[in-house]
Amino acid sequence: MAGASPQGEDGAGAAASNSQTHSDKSVAPAHPHPAAAGEGGHVKAGKWGLIIGAIGVVFGDIGTSPLYAMREALHHSRSGGAAELAVLGVVSLVFWALLLVVTLKYVVFLMKADNKGEGGTLALMALAQHAIGRRSGLIFILGVCGAALFYGDGVITPAISVVSAVEGLRDAPGMGDALSPYVVPIAAGILIALFMIQSRGTASVARFFGPLTAVWFLILAGLGLWHIFDDVSILRALSPHYGVLFLFDNGFLGFVILGSVFLAVTGAEALYADMGHFGKAPIRMGWLWFVLPCLTLNYLGQGALVLDNRAAAANPFWMMVPEIVYWPVLIMATIATVIASQAVITGAFSVTQQAVQLGLLPRIDIRNTSESQAGQIFVPSVNMMLMVGVLALLVTFQTSTNLAAAYGIAVTGSMFVDSLLAWFIVRRLWKWSMPLSLAAISPLVALDLVFLTSNMLKIPQGAWFPLVLGAALVVLMWTWVRGTQILSDKTRKDSLPLTDLIEMLRARPPHRAPGTAIFLTSDPDVAPVALMHNLKHNKVLHEKNVILTVRTTDRPRVPENQRVSIEPISDDFKKLTISYGFMEQPNVPKALGVCRKQGLKFDIMSTSFFLGRRSVIASATQGMPLWQDRLFIFLTRNAANPTDFFHIPPGRVVELGAQVAV
Repeated sequence: MAGASPQGEDGAGAAASNSQTHSDKSVAPAHPHPAAAGEGGHVKAGKWGLIIGAIGVVFGDIGTSPLYAMREALHHSRSGGAAELAVLGVVSLVFWALLLVVTLKYVVFLMKADNKGEGGTLALMALAQHAIGRRSGLIFILGVCGAALFYGDGVITPAISVVSAVEGLRDAPGMGDALSPYVVPIAAGILIALFMIQSRGTASVARFFGPLTAVWFLILAGLGLWHIFDDVSILRALSPHYGVLFLFDNGFLGFVILGSVFLAVTGAEALYADMGHFGKAPIRMGWLWFVLPCLTLNYLGQGALVLDNRAAAANPFWMMVPEIVYWPVLIMATIATVIASQAVITGAFSVTQQAVQLGLLPRIDIRNTSESQAGQIFVPSVNMMLMVGVLALLVTFQTSTNLAAAYGIAVTGSMFVDSLLAWFIVRRLWKWSMPLSLAAISPLVALDLVFLTSNMLKIPQGAWFPLVLGAALVVLMWTWVRGTQILSDKTRKDSLPLTDLIEMLRARPPHRAPGTAIFLTSDPDVAPVALMHNLKHNKVLHEKNVILTVRTTDRPRVPENQRVSIEPISDDFKKLTISYGFMEQPNVPKALGVCRKQGLKFDIMSTSFFLGRRSVIASATQGMPLWQDRLFIFLTRNAANPTDFFHIPPGRVVELGAQVAV
């Protein structure tokens, strides 16, 4: 499948892709730990370091859920969490949600559906497009929705995580009342500081994420184990029938409670999304042998505490912390939530990079923050958008209880998209039979639908926020894709086929200029706008002419030996295609160095790069609605300069403009 072509012929940005995309929680959080496994997921050297590294990035979000998940689920029960069945039922539902959603769906099943070792909704979408062998509008829409919902989740996660930890000040021994008014300002200060340091990169501190998060999980396990003995009968909650009895006992309210229970598994999709950074085996081992037991012990401990002291249902996590270690636990909780937030922020940067490469968004300023780690990137516009969104949420909702109403729907939406995309993988790529495919996918879709519809009941309380944000992003992405497609079709219609131009030049040779001219274009079969303008206005043709197209494939990365493809057209013209994966940043000069090994030799300092910059104007009689035309024009004007995006030496670039109506 041909991938998206970042539009080199004008300032419009990435062209519409033949296979569009997304991703999830943290499709690829920048992290200094390299991937340890290929597609097979076999752990190589340094496996323990990779497991600890994965604990820091992959499980950060799900590791902060015990701060508020039990509290919210108990609050919504008919008895307010005081009845024995309510406690046993909630703990049972949380435990089985961890088993079914995280372990069965992601660890056992979806992690097998990797795209050359990479996971996440965007990677899964590209794989689904590849599986069916053609562009699919349905898969495209699913990918766009998944990407948009991810950003909604990315705004809420830092807010609810940090606030839930700082709220521990309200129960601090002897100081709760005095510190309560400062919870929101302190949380805001932490979040602002977190966003402000993003431009400096996180490589220097990221090495501590794993060990610190591992200590946090040990604290969760220790607290849980200590309190299980408050009432060991809580172990009955491991049986699923208590969860079922609880749901029936609460009737429709039980369905509402499932939305709160889902808070315990937010972050589950990160297991799949971060697969390429750590490998399958380290993530699976980290979950099964460390994270899952620690979470289970903590939820059981919270349940036992509430059975022993029904008043603890008001805030079971902080009431289980002994006074002597309260402040150290509070500090560690804050650190853990900051780490979880950092993973989401860097994940947003990575998703944005993939969306740009796959043609869902215009070119955006993407900066490397590390000379040695390719995954360490910083996207200023996304960082600012997230910071404004997070602070707006914090000011609006104030408490983690209020934020919990807005949380979950974006995550369940992303999980639902993953399940639907997996259908195309099992049917078309793995070639499973229809009955077997239905048997595998139907339970996953049904489970997602239950949680999704339950979370949709929270729309009046705040779940509207991620939906509104997601809808706005879907409109933006659709406008960009549709606009670039119209622009490409119009250009192709108005352009001259390259072969015809070459024949015309043979019949009437123009003046020849020494050196090499490289013309960037998204369509190598037609004469680039810049070439036509150069002939029309300058009336010259260089000795050597290269028609260069930069393409994005449906794979995360392209091997160096497959980076460039050269096709001679005539003595004067060659077609050059440079291919990148959707997780790579294009670097044209570096790729041109590979061309020398294939016989295309030229001096970069005697080479001119010609770009066609289009001035787009709105048209009320064709293409998209006028408001959408104006949005597309706004996006084109604010797209990153193609010279910077492709890392072309600015002194070697010539831009020639044209006006196009869309």
